[in-house]
Amino acid sequence: MTWNIVRLADIPATPWRNGGGVTRELAMWPAAGDWAWRMSVADVDKSGPFSRFEGIERWFAVLEGAGVLLDVAGVPHRVTSSDAPLFFDGGAATDCELIDGKTRDFNLMVRRGPRPSRMLRVEGRFAESLHAGTTIAVYAHSSTATVLFDEETLQLPPASLAWRTVAGSAAVRVAAEQALWMEIPA
Repeated sequence: MTWNIVRLADIPATPWRNGGGVTRELAMWPAAGDWAWRMSVADVDKSGPFSRFEGIERWFAVLEGAGVLLDVAGVPHRVTSSDAPLFFDGGAATDCELIDGKTRDFNLMVRRGPRPSRMLRVEGRFAESLHAGTTIAVYAHSSTATVLFDEETLQLPPASLAWRTVAGSAAVRVAAEQALWMEIPA
């Protein structure tokens, strides 16, 4: 399988019903109505509740702005652009308070399965050995990301997502100033 590449600028913004922001759905698999995973970028303009997604594990990373205070089922979390992505239960009642103005955030939502998903920041270099049955993704935020998949090289421009499913074993290396790495069990 080859890389699927999506540029943020090519995805139309969908306004939220509560008027608090917009979402750009970068990728979902297998289909929009019954997805197993979904990746999106949200521009949050106002504080307010998050939508609940029962049976979904959720990852949240601030890309731009001062950050947010998230209350997840009564537990407070301060999340800024320098913090590791936050993992939480998508079905939990979650309220978001902007710290100092609007934010841009990355969201990964995965239907719960026997193995957990993973998201982390790449600020420099990252390497991972993978086995079949994993979907991987890299989101290059404000700078280019170089992705080496075995001997194949991908230059991913800023504000772009690349994803693929690993068919066999593979060695992956990522070099970037600001990127997100994701793994989703297939």
